[in-house]
Amino acid sequence: MEPNGSVLTTNVFLDRFGEVVLRLDPDGLSWEPIESKRKESDSVSHAPQLQSCLEFMSKPMMETKVKFSDIYAAEDTKFGLIHKAIPNTKGLFCEGYSEMHRFVVHGSQRSKSQHSLWVLAVYTFGHIDLGTCQMWVDLINVYLSKEVGRPKNLLVFVHPFSGRKTGRKIWENVKPIFSRAKVKTEVVVTERAGHARDYMKSLTNTDLNSFDGILAVGGDGFFNEILNGLLSYRYQSPYPPAPQEFMDSAKNKSHSQFATNKFSSVREYADDIKTEFTESLEKSENEPFLTDSESILPDFINCTDAGSDSTFLFPNNWFRLGIIPAGSTDSIVLSSTGVRDPVTSSLHVVLGKRACLDIAQVVSWKENTSNADSVYYAASFTGYGFYGDVITESEKFRWMGPKRYDYAGTKVFMRHRSYEADVVFLENTTPDTITGRESKDTRIQTKEIVQNPQENICRVNCLTCNQSTNPSTTLVDIPETSSGTHSKKSKWVRSKGRFQSIGAAIISCRNEKAPDGLVADAHLADGFMHLILIKECPRPLYLWHLIQLTKKGSDPLHFEFVEHHKTQAFTFVTYTDESVWNLDGEILRARQLSAKVCRGLVSLFASGPEV
Repeated sequence: MEPNGSVLTTNVFLDRFGEVVLRLDPDGLSWEPIESKRKESDSVSHAPQLQSCLEFMSKPMMETKVKFSDIYAAEDTKFGLIHKAIPNTKGLFCEGYSEMHRFVVHGSQRSKSQHSLWVLAVYTFGHIDLGTCQMWVDLINVYLSKEVGRPKNLLVFVHPFSGRKTGRKIWENVKPIFSRAKVKTEVVVTERAGHARDYMKSLTNTDLNSFDGILAVGGDGFFNEILNGLLSYRYQSPYPPAPQEFMDSAKNKSHSQFATNKFSSVREYADDIKTEFTESLEKSENEPFLTDSESILPDFINCTDAGSDSTFLFPNNWFRLGIIPAGSTDSIVLSSTGVRDPVTSSLHVVLGKRACLDIAQVVSWKENTSNADSVYYAASFTGYGFYGDVITESEKFRWMGPKRYDYAGTKVFMRHRSYEADVVFLENTTPDTITGRESKDTRIQTKEIVQNPQENICRVNCLTCNQSTNPSTTLVDIPETSSGTHSKKSKWVRSKGRFQSIGAAIISCRNEKAPDGLVADAHLADGFMHLILIKECPRPLYLWHLIQLTKKGSDPLHFEFVEHHKTQAFTFVTYTDESVWNLDGEILRARQLSAKVCRGLVSLFASGPEV
C-alpha cells in the first residue's frame, strides 16, 4: 500500500481478472493489471494457448475505473474464492481460484446499447489481509458520505395490483439496492383504491420532514394519487380563471361575438376580458427563459402544521418523489429517465439524482358559477374526448391488464365521437415557442417553429429546464382574474367547435406505443403545457394522426385539423351531458374545468433522458 499525494494504491486481486493495482483518488477508483514479464520467444511459441488462456481476462474488463458519483455502496464479504488468472508451469496465465478476504464495490454503468439504461456493476476485490479490505471499505464509505443529495430515509408505497400485478415482486427485486446503500425504507403496501392518497393526507409536516422523499412502486395513476395526497392540503396557490368569468365578461361586450355560437373551431382574441391574470405576467423581469411571456414568480409557499413550528416548502429542493415503474404505461418514468426499468429508477434514487417537474393545477368548477368544486394535480397529462373515453372504457376490462387499453382504444376509435366544447387559453407570445397550423378561415395565423423539434428534446442537464428552475424563480403562479385591466403582451385566445379530443401534455408523455410521446419537444420544467386540440375530422385522418404517434421521429401534430399551443393556462366548457377527463390515467368528471402550470413545483429522483 503506497500513499501518493492524494492517491492511495494497493495491489489486490480483481475477481475474474487477476492481480491489479487499485488506486483511489478524490474522483473515484481505478485499476490496471500488473504486467508479468514474458520472453518474446515464449509469447510467440505459446501464442495459441496464450490467447485461449487469457480470453476470459479480456471480456470482463469492460471498465478500468468507476467514479464515486456512480458508486452507491461498499461492503466487506466473507472469506471466499476469487476467480483469477494464475501462471502455469509454462509461464502462461490460465483460469484459477484462490481463497482470500474480499470486499465488494457496488456501482452503476450505462448500457452500451441503450444509453438511458443503467445496469448494476459489481466489482469484487480480494486481498490476503483482512485489515486491508476493511481499510478500503471504510475509506470508500468516507468518500460516499460526501456525495451530495443522497437520501437516507424514504417512504415507499407499493401498489400490488398495478400494471401486471407485479408491484410487490418488483419492489422485492430492487429492495437490496436500497439496503446496500443504507437507505431506510418505510414500506406501505396499499390495500384499496385511494389508500396512498389518504395516508399522505394523514401525515403531518413533521412526519414528512422526517423523510427525504417518497417512492411510488406502480404506474402513473398511482403516482398521481400520491401527488394529490401530498399537495391537497399543503399547497396554497390562486386558482386559474373559471370559465364562467370569461362568459360573463363576453356577455357585457355588445360588439363581440365571444359568447355566441357562431364559431367553427375559429380562434379569436379576447382582449378586454378579465385580464389581471395576464397583466400579472408582466411583473417578472428576472426569469431567464420566459421573459417574453412575462410570468409572475412568487416566493416559496410554506405549509405549517397547526400548533407546531414545522414547515414544508413548495417547491422543496431536498424532498423528492420517485417512481419505480410497475404500471401499464409508466409515461412519467419514460419521460424523466428515458427508460422503463426498475433498476435504472432505483439507481437514480440511491445516487441522489434530481430533476424539477412542472405540475398542472386542475380545477373543476360548479356549473354556471365561479366557485371551485374540486382541485386536482397532474404530472403528465390531462385529456378529454378520445382520451377520456378510452380511460372510461378501459375500466370495464381491468381483468385484461395492460391489454385493456388497446381493446378500449379500438372500441372508442370505431365510435368516432366528437364533442362540442369551448376552450380559452393564454397565448404564449414568444415567436419560437408557438406551434401549430391553423385552418384557412382563422383570423390569427400562429408562427411555426423553424428548427427541427428533435433538436430541442429535454435531456440530462437540459439547458431549458435548468434556466427556468433556479431556486429564486421556480413557480409560475397566476392570480385570479378581475375586470378593468388590460395587457398588451399577453392575450387570451378562444377556440370553439367540435373536437375529437382535447389534451394538455405537461411533459412529453413518452410510452411504449408513442416512443417520442405526444409532444416530442416538451420539457420537464419549462413552465408550459402543450394544449393539443384535435378538431372534428374524418376517421381515416384521425387514424393517420394516431399512427404517426407510434412512429419515432414523425410529426403527429402537423395536420390541418390539429392545433398545438404552448400555454400556461386554459379553461374548458362542454355542452354535453357527460364529460370525462383522463387525469394521469385517472378518471375526472367535469363539464367546466381550468388548468394552470406550477413550474418546478416538485422534484423527482431523476436526471432526464440521456437520449
